[in-house]
Amino acid sequence: MTTEIFNFKDKSVMISGADRGIGKAVALLFAKYGADIAIIYHSDKTNATQVKSEIEAFGRRAILLAGDVNDSYFCKEAIYKTIAAFGKLDILINNSGVQFPAESILDLKEENIRTTFNANIIGMILLTKAAFPYLESGCSIINTTSATAYQGHQQLLDYSASKGAVVSFTRSLALQCKSKGIRVNAVAPGPLETPFTYETFDEEKGDSDLRPLERNATPEELAATFLFLASNAAAQITGQVLHPNGGLIINE
Repeated sequence: MTTEIFNFKDKSVMISGADRGIGKAVALLFAKYGADIAIIYHSDKTNATQVKSEIEAFGRRAILLAGDVNDSYFCKEAIYKTIAAFGKLDILINNSGVQFPAESILDLKEENIRTTFNANIIGMILLTKAAFPYLESGCSIINTTSATAYQGHQQLLDYSASKGAVVSFTRSLALQCKSKGIRVNAVAPGPLETPFTYETFDEEKGDSDLRPLERNATPEELAATFLFLASNAAAQITGQVLHPNGGLIINE
């Protein structure tokens, strides 16, 4: 990549779930290429503060926004604070999410099902709705979905369903945004090496023998996919899902 193609100098980027994992890697890469970053995080202030410091080390600005994207009031306040700090919003990256593995549908807790959909799709819609009046032609929205939306996962019924909803939301919003000149796309990672994955599956690292690359991806390896989708190099891409998944065969 060259800075000529991927130039985000003085662009304003909001990223939910930016305190670790994919969100952190994406935030740092955008900052490296010149963007100012609004960091949305739920409760881990220590990690979020560290990400802010790393962004500022690139000579870019960063603000911290603690809250729950399932709260429409928080979403509106987050947008207001971002506009106040940076003067605009160019790129919205909906990345926050949760998962609660269960061996059987009989083991699914209603509370966890509702939390999963609230965090993974309802919060995404609410944050996008709050941001929408401030997005102009040339702006970009990128949503994080998952390979599970296509392949399923026997332990993640509700998570897979919520990520399928993200795909449909992305495609539908892209149609609505065409007249505004706003591109809407998604990224569907495969198995990842993140604290989030290991917290929910203990030390399990997935079925690496089933993937051509035979290992889980790192967040840093996925971050460039988001950078590409937000760049002018992807000017003809909207309503699409990119699949940096290590070689999994996905039939849409």
